[in-house]
Amino acid sequence: MTSVSPRVIALDGPSGSGKSTVARGLAIRLGWRYVDTGATYRAATLAVLRAGTDLDDDDKIAATVAAALIGLSTDPAAPAALLDGEDVSLLIRGPEVTAAVSAVSAVPAVRARLVELQRELAGPDGSVLEGRDIGTAVMPDAPVKVFLDAAVSVRASRRAGDADAGVASHSEGLVDRVTADLARRDRLDSSRTASPLLAAPDAVHVDSSALDAAAVIEHVLALARAAGIVS
Repeated sequence: MTSVSPRVIALDGPSGSGKSTVARGLAIRLGWRYVDTGATYRAATLAVLRAGTDLDDDDKIAATVAAALIGLSTDPAAPAALLDGEDVSLLIRGPEVTAAVSAVSAVPAVRARLVELQRELAGPDGSVLEGRDIGTAVMPDAPVKVFLDAAVSVRASRRAGDADAGVASHSEGLVDRVTADLARRDRLDSSRTASPLLAAPDAVHVDSSALDAAAVIEHVLALARAAGIVS
């Protein structure tokens, strides 16, 4: 395993649970690196789609991802996803990538390649990593592990709000579509053979349904203080 700092906060959970907002907020507060592992899988998926690779061919998917130059900005104030030197931060959030990312992420060779990258990105100093298998696969020795969750209705509303950015309210139809997509992704991510979405046995479960990001950040900071990795 790549050598990384023992000052690591691992934040896992399903889509819409608030991981990104909380992880970035923690990294900013602590002056640590922020690693959005999901963005690496999305960048890999974009590479696969651009190459026209068959989503049913694991070997070709693995080869495509192995040939792609994937990177992240770990500055929590200016996060970015890079593919072959191009900033693809907006492109990887599009519906085509969202629809295909679970299939690409399920390929064991892709996960092995990107887990190695994620550990490199964590670096020698403090880092906050967010994703779906940080506490179980990427950083199993992290001193602070949190599994952040929320009711599916809350997660769907949040995601619909992201999709409807800048609009005061979103349609019931949009929320229904997002709910269905979240259920699909939860099912795929939880049932895959390689590093499925699940909480590490020693992770602290936090339900963010009725909590704002600031409250969750304070709770995780308290856990980090108790673990002795922050003062």
